Amino acid sequence: QVQLVESGGGSVQSGGSLRLSCVASGNTSRIKHMGWFRQAPGKERDFVGTINYSDDSTFYTDSVKGRFTISRDNAKNTVFLQMNSLKSEDTAVYSCAAGFFDGAFLAPAAYHYWGQGTQVTVSS
Repeated sequence: QVQLVESGGGSVQSGGSLRLSCVASGNTSRIKHMGWFRQAPGKERDFVGTINYSDDSTFYTDSVKGRFTISRDNAKNTVFLQMNSLKSEDTAVYSCAAGFFDGAFLAPAAYHYWGQGTQVTVSS
């Protein structure tokens, strides 16, 4: 079992920044990749980005490239999502998810455990 807890969400004006954190606990040694997803009201859950634990390589959806950065602190079992130049269309509930496969995965089905999510609201 793996538990994930996100924090760092909030309200910010367009152009601002937020840093989300995702702390993992439990059987964390099984985690091979961590992803961030978001879901806006009335919309499907979308992939944001992912980090592969084997080499810390990252991959992002096109709409956040150059603005969002995923990193991790292995000692603290924490993954971060640094979000800069935020836009109103970034407003959503952001969730982290842990997977047990080595690689970069966009599909939610590749992830085994999910956090409860944290709200990010960007006002224009």
